[in-house]
Amino acid sequence: MRRTAHFILCRLLGWEITGKIPHSIQKAVIIVVPHTSLWDFVYGRFAFWVLGVDVKFIINKKYFKWPLGWLLTLLGGLPVKQTRPTRLLREIFDHFQKDDSFFLVITPEGTRKRVKQWKKGFYQIAMESHVPIILAFIDYKYKRGGLGPVFNPTGDFEKDMKVMERYYLRFHVKENI
Repeated sequence: MRRTAHFILCRLLGWEITGKIPHSIQKAVIIVVPHTSLWDFVYGRFAFWVLGVDVKFIINKKYFKWPLGWLLTLLGGLPVKQTRPTRLLREIFDHFQKDDSFFLVITPEGTRKRVKQWKKGFYQIAMESHVPIILAFIDYKYKRGGLGPVFNPTGDFEKDMKVMERYYLRFHVKENI
């Protein structure tokens, strides 16, 4: 799949995909910003195949019925019950505890439009699971995407958010093209 993804995304569509996860990191929350288009998922999924990173993303369990279930699983979908936020977080924490290698992709905006404030769930997951946050990006103007720096949350949410948000100021969303 890696070669096919590289051919389609990089050779045919002209994207440049960069970055890597240090070998010492086996578990992390990967945030992808910005998330303003459904195409973000398509390009992002291909980019993670190009990078050779086996990622998971959470999606409501109700979508894992035939015929969509097998495709979501193939793409890295992780079925969760979205009844209460605390239950959802518990399900995710369990994966971080039981799996030897686990990379969870989250879009902190929580929607496909511009927002002024990110959701806090990704940060809570990283703190509770004692894993770093990897800052992944997509830049439509320059057709670039990939993995940026590894960020170790300090527990000071406001301070950490400012650092992460500052990193993402350089990237361009789809609607700006």
